[in-house]
Amino acid sequence: MAEAKYAIVADIGGTNARFSRVNLQDLSLDKVQVFACADFASLADALQHYREQQQLQLLRDVAIAIACPVQGDEVRMTNFHWQFSIQAMKQQLQLSTLLVMNDFTAVAMCLPVVQQGQSVQIGQGQPQQGKPMAVLGAGTGLGVGHLLPLTSGLYLPLPGEGGHTDWAPVTEQEWVIHQFLAAKYGHVSPERLLSGPGLEDLYLAIADYQQREVEPLSAAAITAAAELGDDAVAVATLDQFFASLGSLAGDLALTLSTAGGVFIGGGIVPRLLPLLERSAFRNRFEQKGRFQAFNQAIPTYVITAEQPGLTGAALYLKQTMTQQTQSD
Repeated sequence: MAEAKYAIVADIGGTNARFSRVNLQDLSLDKVQVFACADFASLADALQHYREQQQLQLLRDVAIAIACPVQGDEVRMTNFHWQFSIQAMKQQLQLSTLLVMNDFTAVAMCLPVVQQGQSVQIGQGQPQQGKPMAVLGAGTGLGVGHLLPLTSGLYLPLPGEGGHTDWAPVTEQEWVIHQFLAAKYGHVSPERLLSGPGLEDLYLAIADYQQREVEPLSAAAITAAAELGDDAVAVATLDQFFASLGSLAGDLALTLSTAGGVFIGGGIVPRLLPLLERSAFRNRFEQKGRFQAFNQAIPTYVITAEQPGLTGAALYLKQTMTQQTQSD
């Protein structure tokens, strides 16, 4: 295939940086590499290393999904120290196109693709074609986004920072958790629970509520113990995690009437499908008082695609370059 059909896409989180070559004709990915962000002084260094390693220096169209707000030329990551000017990096690396977007803008863009067999439905509901969709996902942080299908066949992603809104406790246990987190952080956002670091705090908060003495555990250790079922606090932690995730997903469904579906991505939930399916996630999604029936009609899915951020970045790049070509 002609080299002009290829580009580079990246998905940059607070811990790992993923890079891939993409065929813009069919959105197929290859030459996928994952690097630790901590191994590079800057994103430009990581991107240049990838291009040299894979001998892709001739590819000059790049799309980057990154875990932070993207509101102008200056980009500063939320959970890592990288910061850069988009225009300066474009010039430094001699790129023709450098499209930088919030990571959940990219995940939102992938939803039309993952609907085709790369997701697992949780609970009831049927999607309505052409209606808004929402996505959220827990990893190093908590990402949130929406996607609006347009009549032209294109898509409009709506980036947002819904992970940093106010977290609303519902149960007695959640009120205690809120007090625990407020004492530590002041403002309690959903990300303080629904993330890797959030799981670690949630474990300690629930132990405090249950008046149990525990040692701090990593998020990986907590999820492993919950899967085995041999740590009551870990089991309660994941139960609470999924309940709170369901409440937030239900809030997103109400906010934009997402009759196209609500999708769960991120690095944590897709690996824990059996625990999610047994949890209160869907029940809490639907528990919206007078609007319970409204949310009952909206389907919820877990994204099982391996690289949704890369796929979404590729689709956004393809759409952007097509629009630019048509306007020239």
